Amino acid sequence: MLSKRTVCLALAGALMSGAAAFTPAQAAELKAEVIHWWTSGGESAAVKVFADQFTKAGGTWIDTAIAGGANARTAAINRVVGGKPPTAMQFNTGKQFDDLVAGDLLRDMDALAKAQNWDKIVPKPILDAVTRNGHVYAVPVNIHAQNWLWYNKAVLEKAGAKEPKTIDELFATLDKIKATGVIPLAFASQKTWERGLFNSLLAAQSRDLFVNVYTKRDVALVKSPEFRKVAEAFGKMRDYTDPSSKGRNWNDATALVITGKAGMQFMGDWAKGEFNAAGQTVGKEYGCVVVGPSYVMGGDVFAFAKIKDADQTAAQDVLAKTLLDPETQIKFNAKKGSVPVRTDIDVSTLDACAQTGAKLLSDPKAQAPAVELMTPATVTGAVEDVISQYWNNPSMPVDDFLNKFAAALKSDI
Repeated sequence: MLSKRTVCLALAGALMSGAAAFTPAQAAELKAEVIHWWTSGGESAAVKVFADQFTKAGGTWIDTAIAGGANARTAAINRVVGGKPPTAMQFNTGKQFDDLVAGDLLRDMDALAKAQNWDKIVPKPILDAVTRNGHVYAVPVNIHAQNWLWYNKAVLEKAGAKEPKTIDELFATLDKIKATGVIPLAFASQKTWERGLFNSLLAAQSRDLFVNVYTKRDVALVKSPEFRKVAEAFGKMRDYTDPSSKGRNWNDATALVITGKAGMQFMGDWAKGEFNAAGQTVGKEYGCVVVGPSYVMGGDVFAFAKIKDADQTAAQDVLAKTLLDPETQIKFNAKKGSVPVRTDIDVSTLDACAQTGAKLLSDPKAQAPAVELMTPATVTGAVEDVISQYWNNPSMPVDDFLNKFAAALKSDI
């Protein structure tokens, strides 16, 4: 948390830097320095769309790519606090920029949100995630669903299995794959992905249960039969992973599905880039499905520091507007593997997975915010620790897990 004095000094520095960092000639070119962490092949291709579209709008994109989300966010925040803010900076949808809002260091995007009718075209959970005290503080650019199930079509066909739509069907498919000798579930046993698997099953069980557990933090819900069923299913999943999953990277797990060494993998839609990079086509070599009724949404946003320089502010305005331009949204999300954050544009040119996602996104009953949008980071971390303990200790009784989970939900109180 930034101290009040630090914030005041930072704000003063930010205002001063805006006047000092750009000459009138440079500002007239609408130069925009953008800090982001999209450095992989697919990510670089996606962010190039933003750069090209901004150039097309009359701007000059200055790319500052920093590998690793945490590294990029820290660098951007330090630049703002230190009085040398970039024109724009990437965050995940959620609470990562709250300290900057509290310090009055970010511009609100209220005028743009009103002009583009965000309240009508942006899903409410995403709009809520960028709104603080009635003001919009970031521009959402995409929606990543976290609970996709990716599968190798040839593996399922050989096993005589079908694409699962429910938890019960999921186990039936896993059993058939296991009988063929192929790894049923490709898994990356790291805390983040252990939490991801658990939450995918929770969202598959019930959208309302998933949302209410994390928003209401009601112990009775954690002790309910529905939640116990999810806990038991999560524990049972260990039997379908391979011994080498411990510490594996998520993309290495995806590679197992791509090569047919494993049948399926739960992962966000960023995994699609791995299949595409391997020259595979959805519907031909691989498939995708959301198990259950929920579309668990996260995504990326860009925030804009307060800068006194009028030309820099103008560059921010043009860039912010460009990010949500319909043409930009389609081109960017086609490269990124995500779904446009606007629900009012034609997605028929996107692949089958993206079209499925867009259809789910259009149904408010299916919309489920990612956990990071519903709980403070401390609670998210505490829950993640409990889930990892349970996954890595098969002898832990389910009741112990439920008690620890309930305590973790209250860990910040």
